[in-house]
Amino acid sequence: MPSYAEPSELLDPATTVLLTVECQQGVVGPDSALPELAEQARDSGAIRNVARLVAAAHDSGVQVIHAIAERRPDGRGASRNARLFRAAARLPVQQLSGTEAVRVAAPIEVAEEDLVVRRLHGLSPIQGTDVDALLRNLGCRTLVITGVSANVAVPNAVFDAVNRGYTAVVPSDAIAGVPADYTSAMIRNTLALVATVVTTDEVLDRFGRPGSVTRE
Repeated sequence: MPSYAEPSELLDPATTVLLTVECQQGVVGPDSALPELAEQARDSGAIRNVARLVAAAHDSGVQVIHAIAERRPDGRGASRNARLFRAAARLPVQQLSGTEAVRVAAPIEVAEEDLVVRRLHGLSPIQGTDVDALLRNLGCRTLVITGVSANVAVPNAVFDAVNRGYTAVVPSDAIAGVPADYTSAMIRNTLALVATVVTTDEVLDRFGRPGSVTRE
């Protein structure tokens, strides 16, 4: 995959933050509201690779931020200006605040030092959330973006990161979308134009490994 710089030049643990996008029970877990996406995220190995990256980040002192999409039970403040939002409101599994659906999904571990940012509206983990301010306060220069979906939230995160002056790094095997072949097309034709595309192993090498996962 094309990239603008070698991973070793970008992935300084002191100035790198790892972002997981919507890796929550109600999206990628066994009782997902989006079973096709959940199946693809797990069968492709993407969620396991996210877990490996998070574990390695914990071991190497890289800050982790988990971006969670949720809504209030009464729907206040939720977006309604796109088909996606209206369809999501009719799904049998709802991403309701305080429920199991909005917990980070196994095998991804959440450490005490991790930051969890929850949004009630919109499509982006960054725009309209606390993520940008947190990144600036953390001294972030490189944002490693992982999770789901390659259809909507991940591209939004990449574009928003680049527009705000961060270098976006995308581990191609730690994101997923539907249908199965869409993710590679999105990476090749869109994300590779603005982000540095790498593999999970390349990031782990820079983080100093080990990135082991102990539970599924």
